[in-house]
Amino acid sequence: MKIVKIAVATSVTAALALGLAACGGDSGTTEPTAGAPAASGPKFAGQTLNVWRLGAPTDVFTKYMDDLNAKFKETTGAEAKVQWIPWPDAQKKWTAALAGGEGPDVTEFGNDQVAAWVAQEALADISDIVKGDSELQQIPQNLWSYETIDGKVYAAPWGGGTRAVLYRKDWFDKLGIQPPKTWDELVTAAKTIVDKEGKDVDGFAFNGGSDANMSLSPFVWSAGGDFASFEGGKWVGKLTEPGFKEGFQFYTDLVAKDGVSGKGRLTQNSVDIAQRFAAGKVGMYVTGGWDIAAIKEQSKGKVDESKMGFFSLPAKDGSGPAPAFQGGNDIAIWKDSKNVELAAEYLKLASGKEFGVRYAKEGGLLPLYPDALAELGSDPAQKPFTDTFKVAKGFPASPNWAEANDTKAVLQNAARAVIDGKKTVDQALTDANSELETILNQ
Repeated sequence: MKIVKIAVATSVTAALALGLAACGGDSGTTEPTAGAPAASGPKFAGQTLNVWRLGAPTDVFTKYMDDLNAKFKETTGAEAKVQWIPWPDAQKKWTAALAGGEGPDVTEFGNDQVAAWVAQEALADISDIVKGDSELQQIPQNLWSYETIDGKVYAAPWGGGTRAVLYRKDWFDKLGIQPPKTWDELVTAAKTIVDKEGKDVDGFAFNGGSDANMSLSPFVWSAGGDFASFEGGKWVGKLTEPGFKEGFQFYTDLVAKDGVSGKGRLTQNSVDIAQRFAAGKVGMYVTGGWDIAAIKEQSKGKVDESKMGFFSLPAKDGSGPAPAFQGGNDIAIWKDSKNVELAAEYLKLASGKEFGVRYAKEGGLLPLYPDALAELGSDPAQKPFTDTFKVAKGFPASPNWAEANDTKAVLQNAARAVIDGKKTVDQALTDANSELETILNQ
């Protein structure tokens, strides 16, 4: 999926614009040299490295690549040739490269695509490169989940994003509601909104559509649960374990028990919810800043930035933000690269602290280095996103996750069965767990 850019500024509008990411992947054959020292200029003088960037070469992006490539030439003596690949064409380009051997040396892609390309043996194992680089080791371990497959690292995180709760700030002010700090407070706030704004209003909108797990996952992860883990060479579902069950029960109870979201809207996704938000029918929902412009336009300016705000979805006990989905873009070495050692030098430079932080900030993403993230979080408008990103997590790094998550809608179907009274939570999760394991292990 394509990255949604963030506008990084110091106003509420900026915070409202914190978006996330994800897309593509690529690779080839030679393994990188373990823990190779920094290359000297003469060693690679006169050589050329092919680099693929995704998207369009805006002035900001072009300036960034010019500076990065100038530094690369200064330190290695080699040239970097950049090719810009439009996001919609990326999959086709990588597939052709894998089949014909005409791919890049280094490529950008979305972190949720790593597993799929690793399954096709397209990416070089960069584990030793990462372990031997002091700057890359500063990136927190929770941000390497998509890049690490079966204990090996195949890409370096480059920039990230996450989601928070968008809420009607004017309603909160009018009704005397404070941003919730616990699950109980979230339910209380949502019930107050329904009571005062009308039964056709969702106090906290239930997402049961294509991106439902973006909303469900923070509750599951906050309760200590997870979707699946790779154990003994196969994927093992975790849907029947206590942590997952607790988070799933709470999420379905928002509709079935608490009544803060309507039973007639069990298939709505975030796009549908945003439209209802613009129409004054939603008080809170999980999303990113990319919805702000659309809401403002759809409401014809009636719901503008002054009436909207974000807060981190809280952990159950109020200990801080609940983990939310970690989106982002990566940089990786194509395994068919003719010069993996030189490609490794480029990857380390690009994703290192100086250029890694620039890539994120100038590209509208969250920086991965803790001090840079903390600096961004000093802006109150950005704090809900930066706080959440510190504990962000990823979905199972399986090439078949998209089928379970989107195509087969395993958890969406389970949630609807519970809310409609067709299955108990235990029955629904037992059935879903079996289906999830079958899909992930096919």
